[in-house]
Amino acid sequence: MQNLILPKYNNSLEKELLNLFHYSELPLHFNKTGNKEFTNYQRISIIILFQRSKKSIRDFIKELKESKWVSWLGLKKIPQKSTLHDWLKIFNMKIIRKMCKVLLPREIKLTSIDGTGIDSWKRSRQYEHRIGNPYMPYAKADLFIDVKTLSIIDFSLINKKTHDVKIAEQIFKRNSIKGFTILGDKGYDSEPLHELVRKKKGILFAPVREKSKKPKGRFRRMCVNLPDFMGMRSMNESVNSSLKRRQITALKSKKVHMKQREFGWQVILYNIDRKLIVENNQQPKIINQTFFYLVVILCPFRTEPFAYKSLYTSSYN
Repeated sequence: MQNLILPKYNNSLEKELLNLFHYSELPLHFNKTGNKEFTNYQRISIIILFQRSKKSIRDFIKELKESKWVSWLGLKKIPQKSTLHDWLKIFNMKIIRKMCKVLLPREIKLTSIDGTGIDSWKRSRQYEHRIGNPYMPYAKADLFIDVKTLSIIDFSLINKKTHDVKIAEQIFKRNSIKGFTILGDKGYDSEPLHELVRKKKGILFAPVREKSKKPKGRFRRMCVNLPDFMGMRSMNESVNSSLKRRQITALKSKKVHMKQREFGWQVILYNIDRKLIVENNQQPKIINQTFFYLVVILCPFRTEPFAYKSLYTSSYN
């Protein structure tokens, strides 16, 4: 029998990075001729490590030189600051969304959609009162998640005020939602949105804004009495809170297209963490039991009554 050589990984993150690159079906190099010092696997891994570090590019490059990822990724050369900045421009949103879908679970049934606001520019809170009300770039993120695993199926980041229904239409049109049950708040109460979801063989539940009157639309009237699992929509708030507390305190990029890519890489990193958590929970737990044995050793001993009797008799005499 032949011995099978199993792949060896230094840690679980490296395993997920390899799977992410292979399942995304990206080429090893985008160019057929020219400089090929770095592969796309190395680029993707370094970008995700950079987003996880929450540091500037200069500080991240300094720490990368001293880390074991140089040998784990097989780097022949340490990238410079300008090189890493150029890598952030190479991968567009189409590639980022494709990599995001690779990390999703195979079976998805119950989903949820919701929006949240994200700080897109860091400013000094101390001097806000001196300069009045300064201009704050607007950034609104909409997340379409799987309720069971809390993974992000799709996302949208815009820098202008847009109704939730329009953003939801864009998300549902570019995704296959066949067999999905979608939960939303009152902002998604729209008959055209219900019709779009029904055409793609999905079901949308959103509370009706007009409770006293009879709502217009056949699908809106079906949402007057919501199902018992409607409370699971709050899991979307947990994902929003986890992203803003653990990963994204504020977007660092200034341009809109770079903000979208930065947020997309953060979503990929979030899905990797969720996948590792789910896999660890599914592994069988080994229960170690300690048994204590009580060993009783019986040691027989003899008594010699004749000896004592003779001794007693001699002493008495």
